[in-house]
Amino acid sequence: MSNALAPLKEANFRSYWLARLIDRAGTTMAGVALAFAVLHVSDSPGALGTVLAAHSIPVVVFLLAGGVLADRFGRTVVIQATNVASGLSQLAIAGLVITGTAEIWHLAILTAINGTATAARMPALAGVLPQLVPRELFKPANLVIAVPENALMVLGPAVSGVLVVVIGPGWALAVDGVTYLLAALILTRVRIPRPAEVSKGVVADLREGWTYFRATTWLWVVVASFSLLNAIVSGAFNTLGPVLATQTDLGEAGWGLIRSAQAVGFLVCSLILIRISFHRPLRWGMLAVALQGLPMLVLGFEPVLAAGMVAAFLAGLGVQVFGLGWDLAMQEHVPDEMLSRAYSYDMLGSFVAIPIGQLAFGPLGLAFGIQPVMIVAGVAYVVIALAPLVSRSVRDLPRATVAPSDTH
Repeated sequence: MSNALAPLKEANFRSYWLARLIDRAGTTMAGVALAFAVLHVSDSPGALGTVLAAHSIPVVVFLLAGGVLADRFGRTVVIQATNVASGLSQLAIAGLVITGTAEIWHLAILTAINGTATAARMPALAGVLPQLVPRELFKPANLVIAVPENALMVLGPAVSGVLVVVIGPGWALAVDGVTYLLAALILTRVRIPRPAEVSKGVVADLREGWTYFRATTWLWVVVASFSLLNAIVSGAFNTLGPVLATQTDLGEAGWGLIRSAQAVGFLVCSLILIRISFHRPLRWGMLAVALQGLPMLVLGFEPVLAAGMVAAFLAGLGVQVFGLGWDLAMQEHVPDEMLSRAYSYDMLGSFVAIPIGQLAFGPLGLAFGIQPVMIVAGVAYVVIALAPLVSRSVRDLPRATVAPSDTH
């Protein structure tokens, strides 16, 4: 356990960890608060969809630019600046909702600003850890981040729901805005060298990142797989799942329990992984993430609450194993000066098909029935998750270094 907490002895990492934890606490509450803030202004589902799309579209559009900014100007600088932008935009939304002056177009514009900041921040967050701890502490550092964040995924939405009921959605969003600004303030304590001024320009930086991405087989093979996997999850599980719940004995409460079981799986797995060796990160990661197909198969064959919760819990375990394996592969094998750009291409490829899944599976469910579509989606998910293991570069990618604690 002492080695598991060793990263917190590093002053830079400790400040980053605290800032990220505060940031994530607000983020896990924001989704619920924003949804009810929009519905406070307009009860139209179309209005809510407009505001949510206003956030997600800039995330996809500006991810590559975020990777370039992080690699050019320094990851902590980009995280700080985007935290300030996100905090101010959330506080502006909160102020409009609290004062009763908000209109949907106000919320859409401010949420788009938040989405743009998120796009710039994500590659920087993903790429900064190797600058904060020695290489032998990469695994415990990732898990020290994952354990409390997974706990917040379980607690955050529930706390947000209570805040919305007790003090209103506007004030709940104000709490989120303050957490962004507080995280930016704490990050001023992180001291890491800024990157050397060697950039040839944004277009050249993007081209260099793409060349590396395309030439690194394990990287593009896994990203291509996740482009399809995320489309399936967003369409079959996240979109058809709630509909199936309302049409069966599961109900809304049952669906909430299934989602909570998955979050508990994230948390439990992150605790287990502290004690488990991880010498082939992508081999075990892709085998484990195939478990994400289980909830779709279980709900497709027989939507029973207990079985759905067990399947979702196992899926959570699998996703967490993959998440750690992927971060170790990226952090140990991608050159530091290229890391944020590599993550930005990873995120773009992984996210780009999500809207397609969200749009396509509804009509498929209407045409062929929700449960048959869920079964096919579950089978497809398992097959696509295992397919990258055909590539030796994925199957046999080793740890670059193995810490002493990983040899048992």
